Amino acid sequence: MPENIRNQLPQIVVNFANFKDVIQGCSKKTVTEYMFDLRTFCRFMKAQKYGLPMEGEDFDKIEIRDLDTEFFSKITTSDIYDFLSYVGSERENNARARARKLSAIKQFYKYCTAKMMLFENNPAQIIETPKTPKTLPKHLTLDECKELLNSVVEDETSKTRERDYCILTLFLNCGIRLSELAGLNITDLDNELRSMRVIGKGNKERLVYLNEACASALRTYIAIRVHTPSKKKNDPALFLSGQGNRISVKTVQWMVKKYLGEAGLQNKNYSTHKLRHTAATLMYQSGEVDIRVLKDILGHEQLNTTQIYTHVANEHMQEAMEKNPLHNITTKFEKMKPIETEEKEENE
Repeated sequence: MPENIRNQLPQIVVNFANFKDVIQGCSKKTVTEYMFDLRTFCRFMKAQKYGLPMEGEDFDKIEIRDLDTEFFSKITTSDIYDFLSYVGSERENNARARARKLSAIKQFYKYCTAKMMLFENNPAQIIETPKTPKTLPKHLTLDECKELLNSVVEDETSKTRERDYCILTLFLNCGIRLSELAGLNITDLDNELRSMRVIGKGNKERLVYLNEACASALRTYIAIRVHTPSKKKNDPALFLSGQGNRISVKTVQWMVKKYLGEAGLQNKNYSTHKLRHTAATLMYQSGEVDIRVLKDILGHEQLNTTQIYTHVANEHMQEAMEKNPLHNITTKFEKMKPIETEEKEENE
């Protein structure tokens, strides 16, 4: 968690952040988002109690470090509803943003009541999460995947062509996360390049098996990587930047954006994370990958997270039905008319 944010928060909230980070192993990004949301929540609650301004720079300057356990124990369910209404109307938070803020509040109060026993009442427990519109993940088609990979092959001026091709191949075949790829070490690969160890969310480790496309791309890249000088002596990082450091997530994002442009896919709103969706979607659409196996490949904790890809497949089946030449022929029996044909009857 950024130190400047930590210094603005009540000690009880800082303790909660440490719990999520150290004990539960949540990602730094998740913990930081919790802190931002709880900071807004704390400012609103103090402003509501003491009649302080709730907009503009004055709101952002509200001091909240003095809020103690007693203050949070007196917050009611109605207060939380007021907060959700405020961020919706005054701060124009959509349902997804409100749901995220409520999740932070629920986690915080669960920590205070069930984990630390600081007080008994949990005012957030009975509040239902705002319904959010379900959107299917965007993904590349098989042909677009080939175009993306070919754009790297054809870039003969690139000094990192083998590295970039390997990265895209792992994304499109394994469905690993951006942070997982950037964190890969050479020692995470087995000697025969049949599998690799991946550290996912919450520092959870999983084994990802490699197909021949991945193994081939890795063999080609590693032959170059072992002779590439790194700034850090004996750096175990699998992928290095042009300056010899472990590749950063921003560098990977820039590289993916570059080749999406060269493949003519820049206007389709694809991103690095969409490559993960692509791998999952293509595997599931093959009809040979069980949803539970896909869950383990992607490193999902809950099966319902993975089931979004069943909806993607259903959508494509619907599209296929719409392309049937008979799709627009409808009639009612009471007013049945002969179906028009292109061929004329022989007697006409």
